[in-house]
Amino acid sequence: MNKAQELHDLGQSLWLDNITREILDNGTLRRYIDEFAVTGLTSNPTIFDEAIGNTDAYDKGIRDKAKAGKSGEALFMELALEDLRRAADLFRPVFDATEGVDGWVSMEVSPLLASDTSGSIDAAARIHGQAERPNLYVKIPGTPEGIPAIEESIFEGVPINVTLLFSREQYVAAAEAYLRGIERRIAAKRDPRVASVASLFVSRWDKAVADKAPPELRNRLGIAIGGRTYRAYRELLASPRWKKLAAAGARPQRLLWASTGTKDPKASDTLYIEALAAPDTIDTIPEKTLRAFADHGELRSVMAEDGGDAEAVLASFAKAGIDTDALALQLQLDGAQAFVKSWKELMTRIADKSDALAHAG
Repeated sequence: MNKAQELHDLGQSLWLDNITREILDNGTLRRYIDEFAVTGLTSNPTIFDEAIGNTDAYDKGIRDKAKAGKSGEALFMELALEDLRRAADLFRPVFDATEGVDGWVSMEVSPLLASDTSGSIDAAARIHGQAERPNLYVKIPGTPEGIPAIEESIFEGVPINVTLLFSREQYVAAAEAYLRGIERRIAAKRDPRVASVASLFVSRWDKAVADKAPPELRNRLGIAIGGRTYRAYRELLASPRWKKLAAAGARPQRLLWASTGTKDPKASDTLYIEALAAPDTIDTIPEKTLRAFADHGELRSVMAEDGGDAEAVLASFAKAGIDTDALALQLQLDGAQAFVKSWKELMTRIADKSDALAHAG
């Protein structure tokens, strides 16, 4: 048994943090499913920008769609959903076997909508309808403007992956939006089973404080934030509010660990995967990190439901002058801006390719 299978057996879902047409065409994704117990995947604008820019796998699709009059976001959406439908179909047996708990893919709304509540609601419904797959999450960032869009989308029955969460407080806001959406569905006598995950970004914390943290605290902040958030997740699932919804048939919004590739070349390449091993969670893993963990990772312990030493570690960071509340807000803002940058580069790349391929005949 490889180490990735051990995590799966622990009750943690392993999702690939990548999608390209190449890994669909050459069987790599199929192999990850069979060999590494991968049961889902996520995408974002940066992933698609790299996939479309670094290969010619999309050239025919871009040329054909451009000739048909498609451009910009509409052209990209068709390209991306072609890939995601294929991936969703590969994961459909898991989705069916787990009754919708696992086996998902994710597609992001335009990052340009991060501050547009009504635009995000409309885009989420449109993307989910266009995808024509029940096991596709629409990603909405957990920004202040995104929170009401998450609640409304859940109420309307659109499965949501809440992205760009960096702290316990941001996670709790997203979880409460999900609860409100489900409570409204129950009050309206609608099916309470609408799936959602809440994605907490981990390694970006350590990158942000790499030149500020004392040596003994290096690469410990993201894991401590994860521990604090995991405790809140466990407390929510034990709360009377949640138990009432569960009794009515609702499903938990699962906690997902995002940004789990090690950024520090001096640290273990499996650092975050090992530290974030926990049942009833999801870990989205870059390909390189997935292969590393399957090869030489170690499942040493399981996360403590009470957060373990997270608060003590966070107190040490506070003593070192690091304001984690302010940094959480900054990381969310920076993350949203990074996706906007990738999105704009992606739109430029598609326009340039469309033009070049059209002139090439």
